[in-house]
Amino acid sequence: MEPTYTSGEVAKFTGVNFRTVIRWIERGELEGYKLPGRGDHRVQHSALLEFMKKNDIPVPKEWLVSKSKVLVVDDDIAMASAIARVFKRLGWEVREAHDGFEAGMLLAEFKPEIMTLDLKMPYMDGFKVLSLTREKYKMGSLKIIVISAQHINELEKALSLGANYILEKPFENDSLKKMIFECEAQ
Repeated sequence: MEPTYTSGEVAKFTGVNFRTVIRWIERGELEGYKLPGRGDHRVQHSALLEFMKKNDIPVPKEWLVSKSKVLVVDDDIAMASAIARVFKRLGWEVREAHDGFEAGMLLAEFKPEIMTLDLKMPYMDGFKVLSLTREKYKMGSLKIIVISAQHINELEKALSLGANYILEKPFENDSLKKMIFECEAQ
């Protein structure tokens, strides 16, 4: 059975006053329910975990039994770090590759659930990585998010080669988070 928490327990996990938790529930921001009689509020673990991830509230380490894995592939180290930060804040285990060859080696070894992929990279571009990944590794469950500053025609070509999502650079963190949540839901 899934654990259920009181508003006071939720307040301790999130670092706020219990009245704030009650307002979250009453406004529909946090899924919860009222007990008959006294009217105390309760929140199920899965609803709290989803709320914390969605709102960038640190999740207790003991809740992260098995981390999801992401491989961030981008030759721009600052961009790769920015993408990785979004995933890390959501509790993901992150590895970075800065060219297509490194990505190929890490795909086989690391076995991520999601790979973010830039299209324009030295040695082996993102199109080649995408094609090889979909052909060679037969990783049907691997979700690929192409994050690139290339023209929309190039991004659409990536979709035709097997990308699940495309995101234009520069991007908003919330747009990336939305795609991550969609990948998790599939």
